[in-house]
Amino acid sequence: MSERTEPSPSASPGGPLPAPSTGTPRIGRRRLLRAGLAGGGALATVRLLPPAPAHAAPVPAPAPAGPAPVAAAWPDWARFARLADGTFDEVADMQGRIDELKAQNVSVIELDTVLSDWLTDAEFTAHAALIRTFTGKAHAAGLKVVMYYPSLEVISPGGEKGRSFYKNDQGRNWVQRSLDGKPNVFYGSLVVWVDPGDESCWLSPDSPWRDYYLKRIRQLAGTGVDGIWPDVPIYFDGALSWCDASTWGAAAFKADTGLPALPAAADFADPVFRRYVEWRHRSLLRFQLDIAAAGRSVNPDLVTFVETVSMDYRYATSIGLDGAYLRQAGGNVSQVWEVDILANEDGMRHATATDWTCLISMYKYARAAGGTKPAWAFSYGWKADDASLVMSELIASGCNPYEVRTPYKNETTDAAMRTRMFAFVKANQQRLYDARSAAEVGVYHSSASRDYVSPGEGNGMYANAASPAGVKDWWGGDDPAMSCTTMPWLGEFRGTVKALVYAHVPFDTVTSPGLAAEDLARFRVVLLPNLQAVSDAEAAVLRGYVAGGGTVVLTGPAPTGLDEFGARRAEFALSDVLGLRRADPLPASRRNAFGAGVCWYLGGELPGLAYLRTTDRAAGERLLAPVREAAPPAFGLAGDRRIHLEARRLGEETVVHLVNFTNFGDAPAEFRTTPASCTLTFAVPAGRTVAQVTVATPDGTDPAPRPVPFTVTGAVLSVPLTVVQYAVVGITVR
Repeated sequence: MSERTEPSPSASPGGPLPAPSTGTPRIGRRRLLRAGLAGGGALATVRLLPPAPAHAAPVPAPAPAGPAPVAAAWPDWARFARLADGTFDEVADMQGRIDELKAQNVSVIELDTVLSDWLTDAEFTAHAALIRTFTGKAHAAGLKVVMYYPSLEVISPGGEKGRSFYKNDQGRNWVQRSLDGKPNVFYGSLVVWVDPGDESCWLSPDSPWRDYYLKRIRQLAGTGVDGIWPDVPIYFDGALSWCDASTWGAAAFKADTGLPALPAAADFADPVFRRYVEWRHRSLLRFQLDIAAAGRSVNPDLVTFVETVSMDYRYATSIGLDGAYLRQAGGNVSQVWEVDILANEDGMRHATATDWTCLISMYKYARAAGGTKPAWAFSYGWKADDASLVMSELIASGCNPYEVRTPYKNETTDAAMRTRMFAFVKANQQRLYDARSAAEVGVYHSSASRDYVSPGEGNGMYANAASPAGVKDWWGGDDPAMSCTTMPWLGEFRGTVKALVYAHVPFDTVTSPGLAAEDLARFRVVLLPNLQAVSDAEAAVLRGYVAGGGTVVLTGPAPTGLDEFGARRAEFALSDVLGLRRADPLPASRRNAFGAGVCWYLGGELPGLAYLRTTDRAAGERLLAPVREAAPPAFGLAGDRRIHLEARRLGEETVVHLVNFTNFGDAPAEFRTTPASCTLTFAVPAGRTVAQVTVATPDGTDPAPRPVPFTVTGAVLSVPLTVVQYAVVGITVR
């Protein structure tokens, strides 16, 4: 993983930020190839524009996004997508590349060419013609094409010493700026995708770059491509922190919030800075919606998948892009989630079991933040065996795989592995993507609590921040502060996920932006790990859920004690539901009946964080006992706790996913795969009988479901199984 600096919030909502730390996630791996614009030819000379002042006058800020249009039905090709990167050097290369991908069971090509680079209008138009030619050939082969186009970054090859977008075009005027006014521009070797000597310039989404970019989106939409893949619309924090304080950003901030000025510095004790943190989420949401609308204005059937690198951990706070804000947006706009792995040239091969539950948490978050839309996600690997296990978790979580070998994005980890895994997805696509979750347990991911509860150093992507012996370029850079085990909010959330995974309890993540009653209606119990920062509207939804008969389990030292901008509330927002007031001593445990439902409060040590750190059984039981009481499990698994169980339903069939990560332990070790024996049990509904049980797996040569033996004793079905890496069990009950 490429090392770069990251903003590091303070240890509590007060005081200045400490020095930046290293090891933040990589983003937007681009091809290193500089494809020619025609027949492999060289890029044309870029134009020179007249110089402009460093801070041009701002344009009026765009109005806040209005109500999202009702989303059209997503096309099957997007819902069942099997994705891989494709490109070309010249026209003669196109057909061979398309045929190669089709033979690997790819159904959607992410076309990544030279659009990362500084291009003149003439160069862009010439390249668009080549994109049209490629797309026509792909369509003739039965494949779809989605065009990759960085949304806020322009790379100028050779721009450190030569001409560049920042120095010789509008980059100086449109660039993002830090709170102290520095331009967000840097030169190669800072990140893996910017070559030495190249310039990377990050633009303000509120500057005239917006119109410049949207014009080109409309041009791409006219080439016949099926979708647009805007890369990471973020306030990039690799070189500078807390952008965008440009004149464009300042004007938009004032218009959106009514506050007279930007914060003077990054300080979570400052209410203006806390508003700035949240405003950046909404600003980038508006930009994403504008991108999708621009494409649809030319082609109403065009879909947009925004590459989103920020997952459930704290990176969304520092770069502004919160994927959950897009969940309720219509207009066929969703995400490609860049779910990162532990090491650039090792993948997940030296993960701990807890690291593996972090990966599960990220994929579960991706599926939840996507709402009812398709959720495409990166499936990174280093070798065939670790790559197939990562993809197994991705598929089990309900995401569509974009298979790629780390650390770049232009080649497969292993062609035979991709072909085999994608054949499995193709053969089982309805069972994988049409089935609805059978989970009765929800885990609440609070964006506001992530932003404002105990901000500190690091991002918390995984648990083990120390690189194993012999492994280079480790995600955490050997900085203990990077680990989620050091973070009270994220650690409590991740530990709750780990406890449910280890207990084989099917669950779904619930994201907070735009929370509505229907988001909670299907759950019997919702866990609220260290929930502190909530809006009044959010609290009303949670209150209504409990009053209507639901159960919540709330942990943390100040339950609902902050508002949505991190300000201290005079009283807990859910004091009536908790049966506690801020002035009361916090009990070790409290069960409070409220309306037709129940609220459990677990005080003292954070049980999820304790379970994350040490797999403490007592802490896990504190969390799980209220869950079992409210939602007696329909599923059981006799076997190693490191088998991840997911459950969905499709018509008369209950679909159970089992992923074997039993070879991961408490310390990093060499990767291996050992089949795991287990027995799946299922409570057969009263008055129903089991007609058939099947198992499908990508681990062999035949991906089709095959009948397997089972027994029914009383009302309990038992199925003995051996799981190599991944098995999908179908239980048909009539």
